Amino acid sequence: MKNALHPKKNVAVWVGIISGIISGFIKFGWEVPFPPRTPERDMTNPPQHLLEQLGMSHDLSHLMYYFNDYPRPIMSFIIHFSFSIICAIFYCLVAEYYPKIKLWQGTAYGIFIFIMFHIIIMPILGTVPVPWDQPFAEHFSEFFGHAFWTWIIEITRRDLRNRITKQPDSEIPLTSPFR
Repeated sequence: MKNALHPKKNVAVWVGIISGIISGFIKFGWEVPFPPRTPERDMTNPPQHLLEQLGMSHDLSHLMYYFNDYPRPIMSFIIHFSFSIICAIFYCLVAEYYPKIKLWQGTAYGIFIFIMFHIIIMPILGTVPVPWDQPFAEHFSEFFGHAFWTWIIEITRRDLRNRITKQPDSEIPLTSPFR
């Protein structure tokens, strides 16, 4: 049976999964020095609130596992990493055919994701407050956090793709001195 995806797409999907996981950890790390929400608003964070909006019980959306005696919100982490992986796979696939998505080494994509989700979609859904009711610190953290997150996706994508395929990105000719 033939593989359903073109080899270039296979590489992009696997690289997207790997870069999505790595960048998901990076985004978590960004939020340590720059927490996007106040402790009060983080008692039910946006992933937990979204799950509750979709019908999940409060108890399940706030389910914890313990690592080194620290409670960790498992459902939030599942949403966080799923979102990161899906966005990274999309980015890596699109980068193969439309290199403009890599504008500013991927940070433009991150800013676009920030605007779409934190300024438009989640406020419309009522998952987070409308933008003007969010504190500046939240916008600062999320804006730069998303830009940094997608920069990590891009540098991971480029390195892994080039190592796996032994080829430069599609828009760079093999004769280029920059390959």
